[in-house]
Amino acid sequence: MTSITVTHTTIVCPTDPLTAEDLARACEAEVEWVARLVEVGIVAAHGSHPAAWRFESTDLRRAMDARRLERDFGAGLDAAALILDLSQEIRRLKGQLRALGLGN
Repeated sequence: MTSITVTHTTIVCPTDPLTAEDLARACEAEVEWVARLVEVGIVAAHGSHPAAWRFESTDLRRAMDARRLERDFGAGLDAAALILDLSQEIRRLKGQLRALGLGN
């Protein structure tokens, strides 16, 4: 029996940011879900309205993490926003400890 692995890559660079549709597609979601991410503060939309929104690589990572939290743990987007913010703060604080020679 032959095994097939399908991978999907989304490349984001400052000169070619993602649209709301691109972000939704990368997360296997709908544009309405992306609008909810913007609403709860998980991602920061650059642009005046959904059709003009653009997203950076950090937004893609946070959106994918939010999707995983929804799928794997049943977290709502409000809870996912809190979890992602707290995780980011923990990483920042650990970095400070390492810089001071106090962390592992």
